[in-house]
Amino acid sequence: MTPTTQQDHADLQGTPHPGGTLDPSETGFFSARWKLRAALLAGALLAAGYGLGWLTDSHWPRWLVWASLAIGMVHGGRAAAEALLRRVFDIDVLMVVGAGLAAYIGHPEEGALLLFLFVLSGAMEGLARQRTEREVTALHALMPVDALALRGQAWVAVPAESLQTGDMVRVRPGERVPADCTVTSGATSMDQSAITGESLARDVGPGDELFAGTINNDDMVEARVLRPAKESSLHRILNLVTTAREQRQPVQRLIDRLSGAYATGVLVVSILVLLVWWLALGRSLVGDAQNPGAIYTAITLLIVASPCALIIATPTATLSAIARGARAGVLFKGGAAIERLSRMGAACMDKTGTLTMGRPGVRETHTVRWPDGLCTPIALAAAMEADSTHPIASAIREAAKRAGTSLPHVEELGHTVAAGLGCIIDGRRARLGKPGFVSPLLPPALMAQVEGELGHARAQGLIAVIMAVGGTGDHPDDVGAAVITMADSLRPGAAQIVPGLHAVGVSPVLMLTGDHTQTAQSVAREVGIDRFTAEMLPAEKLDAVAALKQEIASRPASRRAVAVIGDGVNDAPALAAADVGLAIGTIGTASAIECADVVLLTDNLASVPWSVALARRARSTVVTNVTLALSIIGVMIVATLVGSLVGYEVPLSLGVLAHEGGTVLVVLNSLLLLLFPAWPGAKAASPRRGGGGRQAGVPATAQGRAADPRSESIAV
Repeated sequence: MTPTTQQDHADLQGTPHPGGTLDPSETGFFSARWKLRAALLAGALLAAGYGLGWLTDSHWPRWLVWASLAIGMVHGGRAAAEALLRRVFDIDVLMVVGAGLAAYIGHPEEGALLLFLFVLSGAMEGLARQRTEREVTALHALMPVDALALRGQAWVAVPAESLQTGDMVRVRPGERVPADCTVTSGATSMDQSAITGESLARDVGPGDELFAGTINNDDMVEARVLRPAKESSLHRILNLVTTAREQRQPVQRLIDRLSGAYATGVLVVSILVLLVWWLALGRSLVGDAQNPGAIYTAITLLIVASPCALIIATPTATLSAIARGARAGVLFKGGAAIERLSRMGAACMDKTGTLTMGRPGVRETHTVRWPDGLCTPIALAAAMEADSTHPIASAIREAAKRAGTSLPHVEELGHTVAAGLGCIIDGRRARLGKPGFVSPLLPPALMAQVEGELGHARAQGLIAVIMAVGGTGDHPDDVGAAVITMADSLRPGAAQIVPGLHAVGVSPVLMLTGDHTQTAQSVAREVGIDRFTAEMLPAEKLDAVAALKQEIASRPASRRAVAVIGDGVNDAPALAAADVGLAIGTIGTASAIECADVVLLTDNLASVPWSVALARRARSTVVTNVTLALSIIGVMIVATLVGSLVGYEVPLSLGVLAHEGGTVLVVLNSLLLLLFPAWPGAKAASPRRGGGGRQAGVPATAQGRAADPRSESIAV
């Protein structure tokens, strides 16, 4: 175990050293790398002392053993002295006392072996801790130090931390966004992979939000700062990571409370054994090589009973899991969040913004009849929606852009409230909107066909608008109509989330949404949701979460937690009420970070079952570590006492190997979490459609919601 056991444990949980000298990032002679060099040198001197002593049958190589002991004392003694200066009696002190007493009674080689392994395991822990911290704190490097900001009439370079809400900034190709901001002019693609883990760039334009730390791939854009750099989404994530490292699992909190008293108890019991063996059993105090004395037995007991491996068992596993999650864009709020997630047995999730992207996209354009020589229906609709900020307008413009069509010139563009848009194109009247608004332009037979297409779209829960054009003066019957259908597109991995949760034993998986019944049913069928309820108010979601808790209350405690998966905005109350809350795809949502136990920065829903599997592997690792540590301590205590009583003294060197070997095994077992495999398709960020899901099992409730004025169905 390291010469900084308990205090390094505090570091693992995010608590700074009182003296500030043992930080894992420290450089110099007492850094982890120098500890490793010192340990290897001490080991080499110890081995040379043993080997030369055996080969030459001389006592002079014994000085090599003493040199090894001295090197160990430099590192171990420093930590023990700092602990005593803080009036703390911990394992650092126990180990140094044990090594010193071993040397005092004529066994410097065993004291040197103890400190060699002590410093070596400490160096390994330090390097392991640095490995996990590199994964977690790499986000610090994403924050740019300067920005190109508008000051007066000129663009000047300023420190990023000086930016305030409302400032104008320019982000040139290859530069990082200096703060959360909204694009005001220009269009480009942004690389968010370092933060969200998504491999595909995100196209942005005027009105889109940019997140601090993301990289501009293409053209320069100008943007207005939404919040100061120190309040950006990236800084909130960094604060979340810092907080996470301070949150401990229940078993670790218990160990923390008992560790100080346990260390004192080990010393007291060792002293009592010394006195009993010496005064009551008549053993020699110091003894010799053939008959070790009472001090030897007491020192062996002190070493094997020290809880080094037990103290490090949980925090190393916790930080390794946090580091592995952070590398995949999954932020755990500490060990307690990991423990709760590992007990997840059922789940509720929102639809809009969680299973879906929260904005409509054009799925198809059904042309019922269309005049020859006129631009396409989607091009005409995009021209009419050119200046609108409505989500449906954005979807239509994006579809026209993808199709590569040029927008026609329209005249006399007008808007009728709660109905739609009208204009003149090439001498024809055109209307876009609801059936009653466009019907005057269409003959009854054609309108009946349009109504049929609308009915088909409604049955699928799709958003639908009608594009209609009237005839010309020469050809009054040359009219046209098309039905543009839209749907809220599924997030990447939506088709995998329910099977994935079922695969890790999470069932049922419910969808709770405020959206219309038909829309909810369509998404539920496509994703394979077990049950869904539609048209819900936020308060009704709380009742549904409580009912689900009752439904699974009879399960074992390890599968009794109810999770809520939401987008962190209107789902905040349900996230807070759940046993464990997961906010997904919410890098810019403060409420998600505040309310959820786990924040998933990636948009890929396959990360949800992966996170559950990682949490369960972390819990299993903790159980293995604690069991291993307790087993080694228990077996060696019994062997030391019973063996001494019956005349088979446990060698101090064996006690040292068992004690420090257990610590090394615990650390290595925890580091295996860093190798936890990624979820299938983790690098793919493109949305998937379709899905072969099962029919939703429970009919939705109906409360009624206001629809978009131009559509018969729209996501809420």
